[in-house]
Amino acid sequence: MSNIPYYIDVILPLPIPNLFTYKINKIQAESVRPGIRVTVQFGKRKIYTALIRRIHNNKPAGYNVKDILSIIDVNPLVNEIQLKLWEWISDYYMCSPGEVYKAAMPSGFKLESETKVFPVTDYSENIDLNETEMLILSVLEKENLLSIREIESLTDKTNVMSILKSMLDKKVIYVEEKLKEGYKPKIQTYVRLNAKINNEEELNRNLNRLEKAPRQLEMMIGYLSLSELYKKSSLKEVEKSLLIRRTNSTNSIINSLVKKGILELYDKEVGRLISKQQSSREPVDLNTPQKGALSQIKSELLNTDVVLFHGVTSSGKTEIYIHLINEYIKKGKQVLYLLPEIALTAQIINRLKNVFGDKVGVYHSKFSDNERIEIWKNILGEIKPGQQQLRIILGARSSLFLPFDNLGLIIIDEEHENTYKQFDPAPRYHARDTAIMLSKFHRAKVLMGTATPSIESYFNAQTKKFGLVELNTRYLELEMPEIIIIDVREARRKKKMKSFFSPDLLNHISEALGNKEQVILFQNRRGFSPYIECDTCGWIPYCKHCDVSLTYHKHINKVNCHYCGYSTKIPKTCDACGSNSLLTRGFGTEKIEDEISLFFPEVKVARMDLDSTRTRKSYERIISDFENGKIDILVGTQMVTKGLDFNNVRVVGILNADNMLNFPDFRSYERSYQLMAQVSGRAGRKNGRGIVIVQTSDPKNIIIQNVEKNDYLSMYKDQLNERKSFNYPPFYRLIEFTLKHRNKQILDNASSLLANDLKVKFGKGILGPESPLISKIQNLNLNTILFKLDKEKSVAQAKKHITDSINYLLSRQELKSVQVVVNVDPL
Repeated sequence: MSNIPYYIDVILPLPIPNLFTYKINKIQAESVRPGIRVTVQFGKRKIYTALIRRIHNNKPAGYNVKDILSIIDVNPLVNEIQLKLWEWISDYYMCSPGEVYKAAMPSGFKLESETKVFPVTDYSENIDLNETEMLILSVLEKENLLSIREIESLTDKTNVMSILKSMLDKKVIYVEEKLKEGYKPKIQTYVRLNAKINNEEELNRNLNRLEKAPRQLEMMIGYLSLSELYKKSSLKEVEKSLLIRRTNSTNSIINSLVKKGILELYDKEVGRLISKQQSSREPVDLNTPQKGALSQIKSELLNTDVVLFHGVTSSGKTEIYIHLINEYIKKGKQVLYLLPEIALTAQIINRLKNVFGDKVGVYHSKFSDNERIEIWKNILGEIKPGQQQLRIILGARSSLFLPFDNLGLIIIDEEHENTYKQFDPAPRYHARDTAIMLSKFHRAKVLMGTATPSIESYFNAQTKKFGLVELNTRYLELEMPEIIIIDVREARRKKKMKSFFSPDLLNHISEALGNKEQVILFQNRRGFSPYIECDTCGWIPYCKHCDVSLTYHKHINKVNCHYCGYSTKIPKTCDACGSNSLLTRGFGTEKIEDEISLFFPEVKVARMDLDSTRTRKSYERIISDFENGKIDILVGTQMVTKGLDFNNVRVVGILNADNMLNFPDFRSYERSYQLMAQVSGRAGRKNGRGIVIVQTSDPKNIIIQNVEKNDYLSMYKDQLNERKSFNYPPFYRLIEFTLKHRNKQILDNASSLLANDLKVKFGKGILGPESPLISKIQNLNLNTILFKLDKEKSVAQAKKHITDSINYLLSRQELKSVQVVVNVDPL
């Protein structure tokens, strides 16, 4: 029995289609389980952190099986339900398990052999290091910076990953930022009395020593107060930074007290998830319509696993969610609350923490890797000092990958939002659909809420695949906002437009500001101007890497590409004719911010778009300032449309409805309705009826009329009929292929070969190849092919044929360098 070889199949963080097999010995076999990380060599030199998927006794054919290098974990980081979800994503969205692994786990969990290792210069002398660790440390102290391969070479040691992990835990080394350096615990310095001062007499004697050092005496009095020593009970810990702040003192004063043997400093690991909001309360009472909706939701959830909650803007959906969450928490279940935008978490987290206290955690990409790792470990049950276990996670789409083990409810707020879809890189999953699959693995329930459901979700509700609950009255029975449609073409003809603003819009803004009310201006384009144009010959500066015009950003005085990030100075003369008559065309949020300030110079104007919200705190600052009345006019892109709740907004201006309606996409009418209805819903949420001004050159457009009447159902029926006629979702599935190559000739040949092969297999459901609207990005030419698959046909069989066709294409020597991106259910 002892001679039976043991093998593990592992997931590598690489875009390879299959799992890879490694050998383990009998002792290792007793300690490994699926979901545990191991270090392995892949290829000639590279070392990776792989994740065990299965353990077996079947030697693979076709390659020599290597031994693993080391086992990293004692307990699994990833549970069986997560692994099943990864497999489903890999299969459904046609990507590799390694791509899912890379997307799912914080990068600090994935150390690789390119990690740069540094010595810690001031580590504690009391740390116990073994002989190998001392050797590695001495080499590092000499060289200062080494890669893992260099450490192995200089020390003549192999398989050092587990040793380095031990040294990281002992805080004698650290690793370079480019790999998110693995998890670093948060350490805080605390102050305490020297152990020799163990009675009141000794304490008074030392205080008397400080009579000629008043600043030191003041700090000691501050310390005694903060530590509550006078209460004669267990001492409160005093954080060094708090003591300095409260006593208006300095590090040097503390150091002097330490040298005199009065105080001691010590380090302590603390959690990053500790919140100031410790208390909790019962949810606020619901009004009669809300109670009715909650009762219907609970009734529907008894009969179906997924319910669509269609509630008009400001109907109080969030309070209903809170009541439902409360019931699941009391049952001992975990709850996942998904949001489409990080900006939304700043408001909703406060509402949740008021009710649930520190049971709530937030998880999204603006958090540091260390913070995300702490949340991951907390859910696994590894609780840091000062924390309690999180029961509710509020997060963006990546929070789907957390290691839940008792998930009872998933709430998908603003379910219609396209930001739930991951575009690049793979896996190109949709969080809404993935959440529904995750709920099946957990036998959990899903509640999807929105004022403007996606066509697919509303269709699923109408055809009884989902339950449906509707709430058509606003909270406190407030009226829906008044919608005023402005024909800007006519206003321009009559020379009434002032810059980009109609007289009606300016009048309503002026009236609102006079009443100390706030205004939101929506323009779905960031930057100052979409492009610069030569007034003499019409030349427009384009990105040198992409087939797209450069956008002018006034605040940095540059033109930028919004696709690849290329940036350059504003041209002084036309590259084509040499003229210096260069003009800005069109307008973005930055230009609106500038222009509206000219009309209302006394008020505070702020902008919320991708450029102004690069960090987590910038979201929170802008939203908080607007909530607290420090901002009078907020200019923004679609960020301002997504469920934000402001009490004092009276006027919303939609400055250019046409650029949404005229976008060449089968979803453009649906999206335009959703955006306009959602941003309209920010007006008049608490103090009377709001006013929404929609500026358009086509006031008779059916979507503009639907928005004016708040008529979702008509929009839904019209769009559904069109989609049925032209074979689009929800009647057909879409799979989009994007082929990329620097050489246009090679790209066109590859695209034609793939399209023809697919047409032989699937017939007229294949459209293309064709150049997309943006035909070059980052120096790569693009072609697209669209596959419309009847919902009645086998998806699994179709995907097998697709994979065969792509593999055949890339097996040709002259086409091996062509990139083929598969996007299932594109948006």
